[in-house]
Amino acid sequence: MSRVWLPPEEYAEQLMKATGFACVHFTDERDRPVQLHSLYSPAHPWHMPGGTMEPGERPWETAVRECHEETGITVSGPPRLLAAVYGLPGEEWPYSTMGLIFDGGRLSDAQIQGITLDPEEHDEFRVLPLEAWGPLMPAQDFARLNAVTKARRTGVAEYFDTWDWGEA
Repeated sequence: MSRVWLPPEEYAEQLMKATGFACVHFTDERDRPVQLHSLYSPAHPWHMPGGTMEPGERPWETAVRECHEETGITVSGPPRLLAAVYGLPGEEWPYSTMGLIFDGGRLSDAQIQGITLDPEEHDEFRVLPLEAWGPLMPAQDFARLNAVTKARRTGVAEYFDTWDWGEA
C-alpha cells in the first residue's frame, strides 16, 4: 500500500466532521438534577445548561458562556469534567457531535429561585429526583443524565458514546 502525502487542507477535507458542545450539570442541595425545558428541541425537551461551541472557544468557555446566557448563573472554576459525550451523525444533523459536561455544583434554594431563563431558548426549569426525569425525556437523554449523576457520585468521569442523532 503506498502512502501519498496530502497538503493539510486536502487531508482535512477527508476527515470526519464534528460539532462540539459543552454543558454544566447542576443539582440542588439534595442532589436532584436541574434541567431546562427547551423551546427549540421537541425531540430533546429537557437538558442541562449548555450549547454549541463557537469558533475559537474552548469547551469550558462554552459551558460558562452558555450557562450564563441560559440561566443567569456564572460558573466559576476550576473545571471538573463529569462526562465526555459522543454521537454519530443522523438525519437530524449531518455531523458527529462531541461534547463535555462539567460539574456546576450544588445550587442553594436561593440560587435556584434566582435562575433567569433566556425566553428565546427555554420556558421553564425543574428540579426533580433523578428517577422522575425518566418519563420526561428520551431514553438516551435519561441514560446520559444517569451517567453524569454517577460521575458526580463516584468522582470518575464517564464516557458516553451513544447520544446519536435520530436515535431518540
